[in-house]
Amino acid sequence: MGELTERAQAEVWVGLDLGTSGAKGIALGTDGTIVARAAADYPTQRPAPHASEQDPALWLHACTDVVARLRAVVEPAGWRGIALSAMIPTLVVLDERMRPLAPAVTWEDARAERHGERLRTAIGADWLYERTGQWVDGRYLLAMYERLAHDQPAVAARARHLVGAKDLLFAWLTGELLTDPSTAAGYGAYDVRADAWLAEPQDALEAELGAPVPQLPPVAPSHSTRPLSATAALILGLPAGLPICLGAADSVLGALGLGVDAPGDVAYIAGTSTVVLAIADGWNPDPRHRYLLTPLAGSPALGLEMDLLATGSAIRWLATLLADSGGEADLLALASELAPADAPAFLPYLAPGEQGALWNADLYGTVAGLHLGHGAAHLARGLLNGIMLESRRCLGVLADVGLPPGEIRAGGWCAAAPGVCRDLADCCRRSVRTTATETRDCSALGAARLLARALGDQIAEPGSAAGCAVAPDEKRARDWDALWERHEALRQATTPVYEQQEALCTGQ
Repeated sequence: MGELTERAQAEVWVGLDLGTSGAKGIALGTDGTIVARAAADYPTQRPAPHASEQDPALWLHACTDVVARLRAVVEPAGWRGIALSAMIPTLVVLDERMRPLAPAVTWEDARAERHGERLRTAIGADWLYERTGQWVDGRYLLAMYERLAHDQPAVAARARHLVGAKDLLFAWLTGELLTDPSTAAGYGAYDVRADAWLAEPQDALEAELGAPVPQLPPVAPSHSTRPLSATAALILGLPAGLPICLGAADSVLGALGLGVDAPGDVAYIAGTSTVVLAIADGWNPDPRHRYLLTPLAGSPALGLEMDLLATGSAIRWLATLLADSGGEADLLALASELAPADAPAFLPYLAPGEQGALWNADLYGTVAGLHLGHGAAHLARGLLNGIMLESRRCLGVLADVGLPPGEIRAGGWCAAAPGVCRDLADCCRRSVRTTATETRDCSALGAARLLARALGDQIAEPGSAAGCAVAPDEKRARDWDALWERHEALRQATTPVYEQQEALCTGQ
């Protein structure tokens, strides 16, 4: 898939995002407008319950396709470089020649929860959170690797490097393994303030496995650049030596793409999962570990981050299930036909489990209040309600810790659906703004902006006054208050049931 404009020779800064469902690329012009856009999808395999795996070779094919589509619009001579963004945490194990030994395990994979719990217990969960800024569960790379080593010892025996998705892409482009601080945070062993790997998590994992842990990549600043290798240049049809910027996690660059980089700003990035990320000045861990402290790209500030695991993926799932409803956009339009109060209650924990502000791996999706008069629109409305109410939970945490209730800058599928922005504003009692600059590919856009900063180039920044703002309506906000009470009552009633179910399934 690609959306391309007339062939151009102007200078552009290219952002390449390795996302959960596909690769996306944009070429950004000096005036801050998108000159070209392209995307290429790849599949996710689910070979076992709670599994989520992808073939890294398909990532590289998709990125090659995206680059070719961008190159068809903008002459390679005009490219200033490429900066990278990617989903985290996603595990890839490599041999001594930096070749993948097994399918990549994506952040949607929920098979390693008991390994994450064991790691937290072995080291001390609060101690680990104080140093990494992360509540390390089964979706972090060290826990994922422990599960893989137990299940596939032959693969672990050959593993020499343990890396994330973007780390592999950067190595393929440049020949050098590096990671950045925001991606390193997804390993579960990165001391943010010391800018160094912690020995304790690796030692605990080595003691558990009785074998050395594969090497973790060196950590370098997000704005670091390396030249495009001759081999990759030949494959991509680009000049050898083109600057490749290390980049950052998709959440961090999504916020940058939306113009969110000052203390008090809040980004709402709706993709396969939804990221709520506020900019904070200084180290401020939460005693209840309701948010993560994420290093930003090229800034001493930190992101207070909460990730709702199943939002875009849940909408896609329901659209597929309700075949007559059309695609995801049609499903959102269908949901907008009904008032929020007309839908059944829908807990959107379909990953399964939830991070967000809850951090409970034992939560499952639940629908309550169904009757024979309900149809596809009611289910769609109920799911959207659930996502909005979990978003409200996250925004409430930011208020709890004293951040000013500033404007939400929205990107992704939320920004493309005016009714969803209205719901978000009313449910959370905050103004929601979408920028005039295209926000579907905000992580790739943020990567392009980071590249310009890394090279010392000047391009137009997104204006804070641009785009469309939706202010909350107090009457509708009160209706959402009632829905919040119902949502919380259902969650509290069902949580013990699902915790018991999970214990029976795992034998714990």
